[in-house]
Amino acid sequence: MKKLTIVVLALLSISTMTLKAQTKTNTVSFGFNINQVQNDFGLGIDIVSPYFANSKVAIKVGGNIKWLEYMEGAETTWTPYQNIQIGIRGRQFIIEDKLFIYGEGGGIMLLPNTKFSTESTKFGGYGLFGFEFKPTEKFGFYFEMGGVGTGATADKITNKPIYSNGFLTNVGFRITP
Repeated sequence: MKKLTIVVLALLSISTMTLKAQTKTNTVSFGFNINQVQNDFGLGIDIVSPYFANSKVAIKVGGNIKWLEYMEGAETTWTPYQNIQIGIRGRQFIIEDKLFIYGEGGGIMLLPNTKFSTESTKFGGYGLFGFEFKPTEKFGFYFEMGGVGTGATADKITNKPIYSNGFLTNVGFRITP
């Protein structure tokens, strides 16, 4: 979690330095989501930098707490782990500043739980498409679909199940202060 805090603070610092050149509709934004990758449920936060390159490209940094679901004896167990994402996002407005679509891709770093994995970190990639609807200038809802590939396996569990691999969905809201 300390690594996530450092990455988030670094992005926030970069975003703050560019505040002078921003318009009201192009500022840093903060997202909160419920997500799922394969069978792993999660909760996440992210920061999207102000858009640049003609307001079409931004940098996103985020972190999630996820739960790996697996059988431990005769009971289903959910064990938490974290991940950190950094990616590049490209967007296109559909209707003024109210509705837009975007694509995003980047790297992901897993911080597995020692209860189910012998690895302390695992790296991979992700890609997604998203839709965001902003009923007001400061608030929006979004939905994202995509995929994650890390090759991570829970090697301390019987059958060594994979985790953080496969189909990705995120549903959340975004605040633009």
